[in-house]
Amino acid sequence: MRIIAGENRGRRLEAPLDRTMRPTSDKVKEAMFSILAPEIYDAEVCDLFSGTGSLGLEALSRGAKHCYFGDVSRESIRITEENIERCKSKERSTVIFGDYRRVLDRIKDPVDIFILDPPYEAGLVTCAMEVISEEKLLAEGGTIVAEHHKREELPEELSGFRRVKEKKYGTVVLSFYM
Repeated sequence: MRIIAGENRGRRLEAPLDRTMRPTSDKVKEAMFSILAPEIYDAEVCDLFSGTGSLGLEALSRGAKHCYFGDVSRESIRITEENIERCKSKERSTVIFGDYRRVLDRIKDPVDIFILDPPYEAGLVTCAMEVISEEKLLAEGGTIVAEHHKREELPEELSGFRRVKEKKYGTVVLSFYM
């Protein structure tokens, strides 16, 4: 697992030793950030179900101003913090331990890009988007990217957000909402 582009290009990241986490493949990560490229520079980002932190760190490497990393797993938080250190991104990162509600509750400023990559088919994309909408956490013109399994169909409209793009990569789908 590595950073694909930007200031930390090629930097290796710590990965879990077991299969409890499902890191995003380089192919899907590259596709996601190619689509987000015009929005990423100087953006406030939230990698809500951070796992290893690779998606948020990719955003920081490509010029995002700041990233919130949140996860309910202590092991994920440990790996994320290690990867933040490897990328020398501590001053641009906020790590929050807890479920998505607790993480979102700690965010006070509008976020330009939310990256939602929860465990597949757990219904957490819908739940997280409801809280983001209720708390008005998405900045004007901001984007929510949800990575999900192709069996988990997301609606065109979700919690007041409209799907503007959907891309499929084998069994993985990226849905972009505004």
